[in-house]
Amino acid sequence: MPDKLGPVNPLKPGETPRAPWIVGVSGASGTPYAAAVLRGLLDAGESVDLVVSRASRLTLLDETGISFRDAHWQDDLREWLTRGADGKPGTFDVDLGGVRHWAAGDLAAGPSSGSYATKGMLIVPASTACVAGVALGLSKDLLQRAASVTLKERRTLVVAVRESPLNGQTLRHLVTLDDAGASVVPASPAFYAGATHIQDLVDFVAGRVLDAAGVPHGLYRRWEGELGGGASSRTSRPDNG
Repeated sequence: MPDKLGPVNPLKPGETPRAPWIVGVSGASGTPYAAAVLRGLLDAGESVDLVVSRASRLTLLDETGISFRDAHWQDDLREWLTRGADGKPGTFDVDLGGVRHWAAGDLAAGPSSGSYATKGMLIVPASTACVAGVALGLSKDLLQRAASVTLKERRTLVVAVRESPLNGQTLRHLVTLDDAGASVVPASPAFYAGATHIQDLVDFVAGRVLDAAGVPHGLYRRWEGELGGGASSRTSRPDNG
């Protein structure tokens, strides 16, 4: 069991109990968004409980060539998070000491219970199937169950939906989630931050997800009310090409 969960250390005098953010990765296209959010949480000193759905593993394999395996999750996660959005390996340094992994089919996992202390949950990217399951209160896997628990416990839930176009049924499900207290963050990058590289666009979306969760970060240039800031930012930066 400890090998599956990752490092679990007893509390030392004066330490506070671990209260992680749950990060659920569903099967929608957009695995670079999930990687950027995970790096942002770890850079902010946050603990993470990771749930990677079965469908998302197919997407990850298709978009990156990485096979995510429960038995080798640390190696596979490190390979994933150290890559840039352009697929270049070794772009980032990561420390996985704050990450605990739970298998998507493990409905007895910690995040399946409201008594398991967390700060909330971020679903990134969120497929329309995932959105529907959470809105309807289904628990077909640990990701959906953890989201339902997050809502019933009135904790922060951020749903980064990634689909286009959106049909009426999905829009109604998103309204249901909003009514239940979730924050819906469409995975739609903006350009006023002065993006010069695909990573900038990915980081903007990841930054907005972290904003909705109240997690500090420096992933994008914020709007300061001055026109032309994005253009000047692009011209002042070296080519990331």
